[in-house]
Amino acid sequence: MRFLKFFLVALVLITNLMIASPSWAGKDFTKGADYAEVTQALNDLLLVKDTPEQAGYTPEEYQQRLAELQSQKYIMETARKRAQCRNTTSGTLAVYANKPKKLPSQLYYLAPGKITDDDWDCDGIYLPAGTQVALSPNAEPQTLAEPIAIKIVDGTQLIVSTNLQTGVTGFNIAPAKVFKAGEGTWTIPTLSQADINATAPSKQIID
Repeated sequence: MRFLKFFLVALVLITNLMIASPSWAGKDFTKGADYAEVTQALNDLLLVKDTPEQAGYTPEEYQQRLAELQSQKYIMETARKRAQCRNTTSGTLAVYANKPKKLPSQLYYLAPGKITDDDWDCDGIYLPAGTQVALSPNAEPQTLAEPIAIKIVDGTQLIVSTNLQTGVTGFNIAPAKVFKAGEGTWTIPTLSQADINATAPSKQIID
């Protein structure tokens, strides 16, 4: 009888392993909407590689856009955990995040020195008007005239930092998209950095 019970338990365990991916298995982000969108954009861009001006690019802009899309595609093909946002600035960071299959993406607040929990998807960040920001590692800094939302692709490990000498906010990787109010589906409120700093950090998203 003991042997029969052991056999049945073992059979159930083996069946579960065959049906469901084990919890320690890596994520596959090549089946999501982000991957399909980036792959299509990359394919479209390659169609005009010999005549980039037809798509509105200078040769330098074309190469930069090509590199960005290739980087995003590579991230999704190699990442094994959900996108995370790390705040290495001196202030609170407003981030767009969601609990997969449970909550839609909305604004949460990430304290300095913290990183979002990898049980959550960090979809991007909010930057208020007046922020001095370089939107990619090689971009010239600009001062935002209006608030924007920055989107990252699945699997991205985003680091947001501030140059201590210039006060410019920067990222370790270029964002996938930049939205203004009325664009995309995310809510883009009118908040100042002082408003964000005065908001209590969202404990549920902390790793």
